[in-house]
Amino acid sequence: MNILLNLLLVIQVLSALAMIGLILVQHGKGADMGAAFGAGSSGSLFGASGSANFLSRSTAVLATVFFASTLILAYFGNLPNTGGSGSVLSGLVNAPAASAAAPAAPASVPASAAESLVPGAAAVPAVVPASPAVSAASAG
Repeated sequence: MNILLNLLLVIQVLSALAMIGLILVQHGKGADMGAAFGAGSSGSLFGASGSANFLSRSTAVLATVFFASTLILAYFGNLPNTGGSGSVLSGLVNAPAASAAAPAAPASVPASAAESLVPGAAAVPAVVPASPAVSAASAG
């Protein structure tokens, strides 16, 4: 599937570049007036009718190829990712959150540290909550 998408992308880029080149080669409608007065040669490489038919038809074909490849790439780009070899972020979205599943146990302060920080704090059990959410849940 990845090879098909790369091939479609190459076709899209080549058709876009060829279409740009063909549009730049074409001359405008005002250039035909100079050919009517003898300033240009309308009967050159593409015949007496000029290059307008050939270039405009090839531009239309390339535009059709470009838009078709764009639509196909957009369709395949919006498909849900079912394979294991997806993008880097797909692993992060599907991974379970370990911290949300089990809250961390509250950290206790040793009695010797509590006595050195606050005088007379040895009789009070020194328990520090791990996060504000744990202390709010126990208070309510």
